[in-house]
Amino acid sequence: MYEPRLILISLLIKLGIAAAISSALARSRVFKRLLFAEDRTAGETIGLLAFICIPLTLGVWARVTVPNFLAADNAFETTVILGVLLGPWWAAVGGAFLAIPAMLHGEFLTLPFDLCVAMIAGLYGRLVDPEDVWSFSPFIDLSIYRWVRRNLARPRLDRQILLLMLIVGMQIARMELAKLYPHRLFVLDTHSWVVRLAIYACPAVVVGIPLKIWNAIQIEQKLEEQKRLVLEARLDALRRQINPHFLFNTLNSIGSLVRFHPELAREMIVRLANILRALLREHDSFVPFRDELAFTDDYLGIEVVRFGADKLRVEREIEPETLEVMVPSMVLQPLIENSIKHGLEPRLEGGTVTLRSCVRDGRLVVDVEDDGVGIMPARAAAVGAVTAQSHSGNGIGMKNVRERLEVLYGGEARFEVESRPGRGTRVTLEMPMVYYASDDASPA
Repeated sequence: MYEPRLILISLLIKLGIAAAISSALARSRVFKRLLFAEDRTAGETIGLLAFICIPLTLGVWARVTVPNFLAADNAFETTVILGVLLGPWWAAVGGAFLAIPAMLHGEFLTLPFDLCVAMIAGLYGRLVDPEDVWSFSPFIDLSIYRWVRRNLARPRLDRQILLLMLIVGMQIARMELAKLYPHRLFVLDTHSWVVRLAIYACPAVVVGIPLKIWNAIQIEQKLEEQKRLVLEARLDALRRQINPHFLFNTLNSIGSLVRFHPELAREMIVRLANILRALLREHDSFVPFRDELAFTDDYLGIEVVRFGADKLRVEREIEPETLEVMVPSMVLQPLIENSIKHGLEPRLEGGTVTLRSCVRDGRLVVDVEDDGVGIMPARAAAVGAVTAQSHSGNGIGMKNVRERLEVLYGGEARFEVESRPGRGTRVTLEMPMVYYASDDASPA
């Protein structure tokens, strides 16, 4: 028997240890990947057991070697957690590992008791829905209150209350077994019935704390996955906003060139095929700037043939250090199309589209500039540009690019439009410098 005050302090510390260890484990990406994997291999399950059991086995060892350090032993609660999450057999392996320090200390009933706990908790975990396990609450009073309210209206078996009763029942059996065989099974016990009630309830709370913490992380990961899927769908819709008139005009130009300029028609077909291939295939949100320029080469190559080399000229001022920077795919094409359609087409003599890229203050800066008619004052408000000033663009092509930058970079990207009527328009993109980091084409 232990002093009631020592037991209460130990119970509080046990709760803190459970919260601290489960929070520390949740910081590891490897642990989260192993814990939430739908189909784990044997090796991955052993790795997950190692993450959980090694620090808690050290806690059992500290309890048997350090006087009055009773709160360090959470082996019983850990075995329950392993059972409901991993099943009876893997929980038995973990329980046996946790029992080693106690067995060496002469507490020989620890191993068979932990194996029985592993079987009971494991069978429960196999029979119920995983959501019933993850939603188990450490707040026992609230669980009982909700159970009473539900069963008054419609009596039914509540699986969470069942787990609560199993944990409390196994704790009571543990305490009675320890009375029959002193010093062969560790348990906290006292003559105070109030403190004894706290001892009965504490294991359920210790089990519930890690489940709640890990379930919150699981929900957060699911929300992040849903957010990623929504982001990909939105980006895919934005990428596919290519003007259908461009396709029709290109096909008409090819039809007119086939008879008298077959080589030129063949070149346009190849470029158009490259463009359609890039539009139709599943590709990453980010591509190297070199690849983005190659895509715009095909687009501009077709436009130069359509308008004539004397009416549409293309100039480049590309710094080599920008070529490997990752940029949103198809971010330049809408801006170039906008420059040609709204800036150069209205001019009889055509004009020049200039592409520039540089690194400024550790950020990638890209300019798309034309010397066309510019944005007339009547249209400036709709486009979002003001004469000789910089503003965000709101035209179709500009809005496309601006929205993608906002989705991908948030407030870290800058999109500006500067237009002077009769002298041209310049669109400036400023983005963080990110580079290709791994085989999954994710930027770093």
